[in-house]
Amino acid sequence: MYPTLKDQQIESSFKNAQEVYAQYGVDVAAALDRLAKIPVSLHCWQGDDVGGYENIASSDGGGIQATGNYPGKARTADELRQDAEKALSLIPGKHRFNLHAMYAETGGKKVERDELQPEHFSAWIDWAKSLGLGMDFNPTCFAHPMADAGLTLSSYDEGVRNFWVRHCIACRKIGAAMGKALGTPTVTNIWIPDGMKDIPVDRKAPRAFLRESLDAVLAEPIDPKHHLDAVESKLFGIGSESYVVGSHEFYLAYAAQRKGTLLTLDAGHFHPTEGIADKISSILLFVDELLLHVSRGVRWDSDHVVILSDELRATAEEIVRHDAINRVHIGLDFFDASINRIAAWVTGTRAMIKALLIALVEPTDLLRAAERGGDFTSRLALLEEIKTLPFGAVWDYYCLKQGTPAGTAWINAVKQYEQDVLSKR
Repeated sequence: MYPTLKDQQIESSFKNAQEVYAQYGVDVAAALDRLAKIPVSLHCWQGDDVGGYENIASSDGGGIQATGNYPGKARTADELRQDAEKALSLIPGKHRFNLHAMYAETGGKKVERDELQPEHFSAWIDWAKSLGLGMDFNPTCFAHPMADAGLTLSSYDEGVRNFWVRHCIACRKIGAAMGKALGTPTVTNIWIPDGMKDIPVDRKAPRAFLRESLDAVLAEPIDPKHHLDAVESKLFGIGSESYVVGSHEFYLAYAAQRKGTLLTLDAGHFHPTEGIADKISSILLFVDELLLHVSRGVRWDSDHVVILSDELRATAEEIVRHDAINRVHIGLDFFDASINRIAAWVTGTRAMIKALLIALVEPTDLLRAAERGGDFTSRLALLEEIKTLPFGAVWDYYCLKQGTPAGTAWINAVKQYEQDVLSKR
């Protein structure tokens, strides 16, 4: 068993930390109030290795792969909801749940993706409503026979393009129904795996088809109180190493010229040494809102579980420093089947929230004053010194007040759940 901190210890440490931060002009209580209002969208596909529950012939189309065979994978939508609910109970704050279209529940009937309706997600909506969660949504333009050729919305085949256009239109309607039912707008994010393994001759034509398809998908306005649209780029993928149709430049231009469309930045979809943090302030000058897919690439877009890395901290700092909390939607995107899947959810989400908290208790005004005064010596020195401020005590206190385990105690809860539930699957 891992240690469980006593409430009295947590509160005493927090009081001392609060006094330390106050010397830097930081109101810790106000920071915690702000943190409690920032939702993170947990992704369904961590719980079942991107499998889904639709009744469609299996296909490898799209190059999506989770590695590992840790026991206890959710085999049904009910099991996935049960596992997600357990994970959410160990994560402080009120959050969201992100669903792919391939998680439709059709009662055992084959329903093609371009024929999906909100009713096929009614159980998910009811579940989210019972927990007070918002939901986000995604068309599933992979793992389908119509994606096997490597092109979907950008296909040279008009019939293929039209199929995926209809699917994405259906998904927008499903997302809007979710948002209306739950009282918070659903972000429906379009990502396609389209690309080529080897050197293309015509890079322009598929991109022209993609722009035409997106225009058709987004043609019908939807009330932003219920639904928001997002588009996501990628540098390369399995089977699209040489060329990706939906590049960063393509989607950046598309979102900038189509008002109301969010641009999605996936932390794993750029060059291995390229971070997304520096992009945030630039893009928010030209688009109204951003969607982040927070991931961790190891040598490539490997979607490892998110940890409290320098890059994650930098991303959170950019959001907070530029007062963009209400303009940036934060979602997670990783899938690791080599470890306990619930522990993966909890580890990654808690890391994201920790990064936000570190940014919220940063003495930004002090740092900004030094920078604007040309005192770069003090700026660098302060940035180093605040790294050792007692953030951990503030985090433990936040967990305590949110009714979730502080420190390593949550690991015990996951181990017990594994013994009681997962081991019996």
